[in-house]
Amino acid sequence: MEVLSADGLHVGTVDHMEGDQLIKLTRTDPAAHGRHHLLPLAWVDHVDERVHLTATAADVRAQWEDDGGTPGK
Repeated sequence: MEVLSADGLHVGTVDHMEGDQLIKLTRTDPAAHGRHHLLPLAWVDHVDERVHLTATAADVRAQWEDDGGTPGK
């Protein structure tokens, strides 16, 4: 499922939920640059055919964590 930022930009594709508070994005998505990224569920505004976030693309990329726990990668 595609993930869109608050400003309507593609930031990734959902791989699966990591626990009950994190969304793990696929590493094969071009936006991921070969790494899994984690987004807090609290950033989700709503879900329809896509996941819509409350954060802008710039904020998402600055604050998401890679699967090694490093923010902003």
